[in-house]
Amino acid sequence: MLPLIETIELKKYFDTPKGQLHAVDGINFQIMKGETLGVVGESGCGKSTLGRVILRLLDATDGQVLYQGENILDWSKDRMRQIRRDMQIIFQDPYSSLDPRMTVRRLIGHPLAVNKAYADSKARNERVDQLMETVGLARRVAESYPHELDGGRRQRIGIARALALEPKFVVCDEPVSALDVSIQAQILNLLMDLQDQLGLTYMFITHNLSVVKHISNQIAVMYLGQCIEKADSEELFRNPLHPYTRGLLEAIPSMKYQKGSRRKRPIQGELVSPINPPRGCRFAPRCPYAEATCLGRDFKLQEITEGHFVSCRLFEK
Repeated sequence: MLPLIETIELKKYFDTPKGQLHAVDGINFQIMKGETLGVVGESGCGKSTLGRVILRLLDATDGQVLYQGENILDWSKDRMRQIRRDMQIIFQDPYSSLDPRMTVRRLIGHPLAVNKAYADSKARNERVDQLMETVGLARRVAESYPHELDGGRRQRIGIARALALEPKFVVCDEPVSALDVSIQAQILNLLMDLQDQLGLTYMFITHNLSVVKHISNQIAVMYLGQCIEKADSEELFRNPLHPYTRGLLEAIPSMKYQKGSRRKRPIQGELVSPINPPRGCRFAPRCPYAEATCLGRDFKLQEITEGHFVSCRLFEK
């Protein structure tokens, strides 16, 4: 079965006065239709940049992004304009991503107007009403402005706007990180319900491992622009292999206390600069298992068990 989305050695470098910043450096993954790939890692690891490159909001430096088997990086602007109906994004901040001068109705209807999806305003307004009902927004807020609403309602506007043109693939860029915990659960459940109803495919970007476990079929762990581990959600939490992944899971707060349990230790050490990084494992300066053989050569993702990939000297075949 053909993946809906696939990346092949995808790279995005930014030029800086000190050299090239390797924001995304050789990413390979597949997302099947109707599934969710969770992408996790610390701030600055390249998660959001990866999502934007896949949607061509940023131009890739190298590699391929395959949509239903075709490399969209070779497509013209006119063809990309047509396919953008199928590929949308939900932004992290539900306030700064909304025009404060537009009402809820205009915000949700804007993609429909730009793409001339409906012949007249009446049909467009009916579609907006339908979208508001779908994401749980009361019609009484239709003429409200973003600053008059709470974070949960603002994020529902962002979701409705992303769904307006009936996309097949949605990049969710930390869509709940700016929300209260109780509202986070509502938005997550909404996203999962919409996926079941509409057959959506998600790339869910977050730094919260508890959240990504709840929503993802597969999880990719990123570190300084590279994917260092990838596996099914349950497998990754049950059997994390890379020392960095283990460190992330160790950092998840727990309300459970067991007598004699050891205190959690945070990941130590300083990050390698992502500007012209040297060859070798980029986690090595912070890794308790690092040796000289971790430096001077690049490591590729290798399949250790079925569907479980890791990039680490400890698991080289």
